[in-house]
Amino acid sequence: MENIHAVYNGRFNFLNDIKISPLSRAYTFSDSVYEVIPFCNSNIIAFDKHITRLKNSCDSLSFKADVKKISSEILDLINKSNHANGYVYYQVSRGIDPIRSHMFDDSISLETFGYVVEHNFISKSLTVMICEDMRWQRCDIKSTSLLGNVLSMNNARNNGCDEVIMHKNNLITEGGASNVFFANDDCVFTPSLSNNILPGITRELLIEEIKQAGIKIEEGQFDVDDLLRAKSIWLTSSTKGLAQVKEVSGKKTNLVNDHQLFKACEEIFVKNFLS
Repeated sequence: MENIHAVYNGRFNFLNDIKISPLSRAYTFSDSVYEVIPFCNSNIIAFDKHITRLKNSCDSLSFKADVKKISSEILDLINKSNHANGYVYYQVSRGIDPIRSHMFDDSISLETFGYVVEHNFISKSLTVMICEDMRWQRCDIKSTSLLGNVLSMNNARNNGCDEVIMHKNNLITEGGASNVFFANDDCVFTPSLSNNILPGITRELLIEEIKQAGIKIEEGQFDVDDLLRAKSIWLTSSTKGLAQVKEVSGKKTNLVNDHQLFKACEEIFVKNFLS
């Protein structure tokens, strides 16, 4: 992948030409947060919401980030790319240590890094695996510390699946890189936000639009059996949009392909954000 526009500590370059210190705390401790900002048909989707979430993540780690500067760099990356459809990945770390140490020096400067790539928002139907949520207790922070997600998702891939749906103490949390929705004949359900669930921007947008459309939706705590009884399951994220689940590996389900509530939600989302 050549000529990918990127920025590192305020300096724009191509991704292949950027050099990052091995003593970056992002590298040694995952002491960093990130955001993915999608744009479709040259329109940025929910830019302010993504920037607010990035600031919240930075605040959670006591990063004094220059949000105005970050916003400008993200917009510059999109303009430099000339892509109509794609996303910006943007990361903020605590900085570079003089030598690796768990205890960080408050005087080190934040390290920022971002790049832009082309991406087409065409969702495919997914086969998912149900698995125990083994991650840390602050999944509401969009941290780069994603080893639990990585191991779960690669285990799913090795078993012929596309994604995972995780549960903690039998209560559904989220996907490996997505939020979870499901529906029966007359209501949409999604797990309510907690420290175990990332406040997804696509999740937030979809809930707002579902309510405006007069579709019944319920946020709450739901167990694995609730999920498996559903007529439709779908996952949401900034890069997936809405992705329908066609199969739950090893589980008997009542899934109906292109269920009416999924199609209604998909049409709402495409009309309002991808057209």
